[in-house]
Amino acid sequence: MNFDSKSGRLVLGGRLDAGEVAESWKLLRQVPRSCRVDASMLEVTDGAGLAFLWTLSRERNVEITGLRPGIAALLKPFDDLPTAAVREPDRDQSVFSQIGRATCAIVRDIREQVAFIGEFTATALVCIAKPRLVRWGDMWITAQKAGVDALVVAGMVSFLTGMIMAFQAAVPLKQFGVDIFVVNLVALALLRELGPIMTAVVLAGRSGSAFAAEIGTMTVNEEISALRTMGLDPMRFLVVPRVLAGFIVTPVLTIYANVLGVAGGILVMMAQGFPFAALWNQLTGAVGVSDVMTGMIKSFVFGILVAGVGCLRGLQTGNGATAVGESTTRAVVSGIFLIVLVDAVFAGIFYVLKW
Repeated sequence: MNFDSKSGRLVLGGRLDAGEVAESWKLLRQVPRSCRVDASMLEVTDGAGLAFLWTLSRERNVEITGLRPGIAALLKPFDDLPTAAVREPDRDQSVFSQIGRATCAIVRDIREQVAFIGEFTATALVCIAKPRLVRWGDMWITAQKAGVDALVVAGMVSFLTGMIMAFQAAVPLKQFGVDIFVVNLVALALLRELGPIMTAVVLAGRSGSAFAAEIGTMTVNEEISALRTMGLDPMRFLVVPRVLAGFIVTPVLTIYANVLGVAGGILVMMAQGFPFAALWNQLTGAVGVSDVMTGMIKSFVFGILVAGVGCLRGLQTGNGATAVGESTTRAVVSGIFLIVLVDAVFAGIFYVLKW
């Protein structure tokens, strides 16, 4: 294969097979699109060569002359193949059109979430009536991955948060001579708010994304469709065990995180000269049962949210190489947003109830 720059003609000769096509592609990048192709000297070609010829004639719209009848006959069945469609750029970029598209996407997503909640609730009621339908083995394996394997991360985050809060609060409270109340601040903030929220956020980034990636990969590989074809309900087969695992492990992780967070605050105060007995008396006098129950109630709901959103985003995965990554990102973002939103609702409810 060579290019005659004077006549603007591309000459194909000899063999055009898999061993020669690589160099032909490189040469083709240097050839103008308006060139002519003379294939009268082409003797042998294979599938790679036919693909090269088809690209010349269809993608680059170049007329090929002199093809031998045998090679032309091999190329003829591909004449009806469609060329790659060029997507026209979206010229409507006005603010109103963007707002409209975003609104439609949000409404569509809310509708899918409501449908998912209804389907999951119906499946969960059936599983409550018939516990043998639940895949308990998968549930315990998921609980281990989401709970036991997350102990180190959740514990370190809570412990360091307790220490940071104690350091930050000690200085201003010491100015008023009430720095011992740092223990009250750390304990109440962790038990009522920060402990459940941080644990749920850790699970959203760690377990919720894993659920979305697992189910999303199954969706891309059409394994979900295969389950439905075999008469197996993906909601019972995949979603219920994961949501049940999240419902169980999140409160346990929250208790663990609360203990380590309070321990971090106490450790900072002991380093400043306060005896453990005084700090313990201050802690037990400030914390009540309602404070503990407030955080525990939230943790149960957060566990269902994180697992449910991860499974939903996995089932919503589209086609393509980037679909699983997009579903994983959406699972984390949606999970964290819903955690904060539900926590705000709980804050209003507990305020009205005087908790």
